[in-house]
Amino acid sequence: MAIPVPDPQRVRAASLDELRRLNLPLPPEQFPLVWDASDTVELRSVAELEARTAILNVVLARCFGMPSAAATAWLLDARLLEHLTKPEWHFLSSGEGDHRSFALHLEALYALAWLVGLVPRLDPAQPAPDTLVPQLPHLPSKETYAAWRSRTLPAARPADEAARALDLFYCLDWAYLEAERQRVRLPGLIDSNAIGQRRWALEWAVVFRGDYHGDPPGWEEVDLST
Repeated sequence: MAIPVPDPQRVRAASLDELRRLNLPLPPEQFPLVWDASDTVELRSVAELEARTAILNVVLARCFGMPSAAATAWLLDARLLEHLTKPEWHFLSSGEGDHRSFALHLEALYALAWLVGLVPRLDPAQPAPDTLVPQLPHLPSKETYAAWRSRTLPAARPADEAARALDLFYCLDWAYLEAERQRVRLPGLIDSNAIGQRRWALEWAVVFRGDYHGDPPGWEEVDLST
């Protein structure tokens, strides 16, 4: 359900305070806001969030040796094959694509898991926690999609909380890239690639409605260029 957005200026001020706490560069004054005060915000449905979480989990398993037949069979049983993007399908079915790029999806998966309540915090300076993997479908034991959903009972976070996280990671994306350009010491154990992956998941999951927002993008259509 769409709700009014939180005050974009206050949210941005909080995001910049977090950058200061992490000793990261601050974006320029003209750095754009993510939404306008007149917009509304909602999350994609829990079913969509669960499906994307499960798909990325299988993609990661394929990166680390899961056979193609087993990966596609699991997704077929889960009725998720039609939700794959073309690059994901090519990678799962024939190994085509950049394995390193797909392996980075662990950090996007971390953000998705936070959105559905599988992990309590999305730490802006630390990698995905060890507690994440046990909350995902256990593919070695052939845990089914239905069994996983029953075991974890995912529940989406409030849309305004997700929007605040998106604004923070939007700012963090710029700040990490700038810190790396300036060779400034980063605040934790992750780099701009991890931050970008988390922003990717949040940009896809958080849906704004307003004069300057189009239709929600597909997973491969998320624009991280600004």
